[in-house]
Amino acid sequence: MFGLGPEWILTAEGVPIADAMVFSHPEQIGRLAESCPAAVPTAVLAGDPCFDRILAARHHRDRYRRALGVRPGQRLVLLNSTWNPTSLFGDSGPEDVLPLLLPRLTSELPADEYRVAAVLHPNVWHGHGPGQIRLWLDRARRAGLALVDPLEGWRQALIAADVVLGDFGSVSYYAAACGTPVLLGATDPGALGAESPVAAFVRSAPRLDPYGALPPQLDKLLAEHLPLDGPATLTSSVPGRSAALLRGLFYRMIGITEPAAPAVLDPLPLPPYEPPLRTAPLRVLTRTTADGTIAVLRFAEPRYEPDDAEGESHLAVHEDTLDPGVLESADVILRYGEADDPRFGSPHAWAAEVLDRYRSASLAVYVTGPRECEVLHRDGLRCRLTSDTAGDPAVHASALLARLHTGPAKAPAPSTLTVRTGTRLARVRVTVAREGTGRAARPGR
Repeated sequence: MFGLGPEWILTAEGVPIADAMVFSHPEQIGRLAESCPAAVPTAVLAGDPCFDRILAARHHRDRYRRALGVRPGQRLVLLNSTWNPTSLFGDSGPEDVLPLLLPRLTSELPADEYRVAAVLHPNVWHGHGPGQIRLWLDRARRAGLALVDPLEGWRQALIAADVVLGDFGSVSYYAAACGTPVLLGATDPGALGAESPVAAFVRSAPRLDPYGALPPQLDKLLAEHLPLDGPATLTSSVPGRSAALLRGLFYRMIGITEPAAPAVLDPLPLPPYEPPLRTAPLRVLTRTTADGTIAVLRFAEPRYEPDDAEGESHLAVHEDTLDPGVLESADVILRYGEADDPRFGSPHAWAAEVLDRYRSASLAVYVTGPRECEVLHRDGLRCRLTSDTAGDPAVHASALLARLHTGPAKAPAPSTLTVRTGTRLARVRVTVAREGTGRAARPGR
């Protein structure tokens, strides 16, 4: 058994190397007794400080979600991989799931209904180097994938997650112990002790179909999820007590009196705010319902549009997209920034410049905050969109474009819009700064 065999924990003379070996559950000590009986006297039951820090911070879940840029109504899908050739981020040759999965995670899951983040084992970063990791994941990051700090941020991301898509590593097991639905994209029974709790979990956890559509699999997982008893009870037999047990062990070993103050663990820090920044082209589908609500679906650089997609389609592109040639065919061009950024003069000046340069674009959108954006239409309409809820105002600009292009000719701009993304409704006020007056009002005329 890896890590518990005599070759790992005994000297050449058969004496235990360690004075104490810490375990989180008696089940582990039982496996030690089977693999290396000589080391059993050194075994100490002292819980799991990592798991205890997770348990102690669960009430901060909403804060962690906001830090990752997860908006109300969105699902956070956490991709994770351990360090192994057969892991999700391994190299399984023709059986490797990740190259197929990565582009589909960001192109099949609607951008306004899902946030996708990835946690990779520290050895993945160390073995390949941060530059190589970011290069491999560059396309996914431009489509909205967040890369989580492998040392300080993964526990917070795990607490924030709605779904974990992983492998046979410890992050998947911790997720199951917390009651979070887990979908396994890579399994390798040979990498685990057959009788270990992790192996039992891997045998029973739902499997990802890498060739099946992703949204139905996630919907099914969430609808049918029942927390597993094994991970919750076998991760630690003394949850919440590891700090006291470990400190008691350490002071006994050094032979001095333990302090009277309570033993505590460092709380998990609040991660830095990391909102999604998608510079990949967005395929936008809009549909107006009978009550006038405009439903918007956005997909980052999709390989194909959903089979059941209805309504009109247009292309929205961030000005800093990787391939500037895509801007030549964009219907909407986006930028996010402060309204008074001197580099752009003003949102209106930037918009007029963009529409003059890219003649196929109908709308230029400068997003100034989570509720507001400035919009300029090629026919001269200039307005501000203000939502009653925080989100990505670029969605509301796409809804306005749909209304303008499907409404009666020469009709004035609407004063309000009701926009639906997934199950979330936003009511948007349209404040007109200048109405269009035809070709003479167009930028560049």
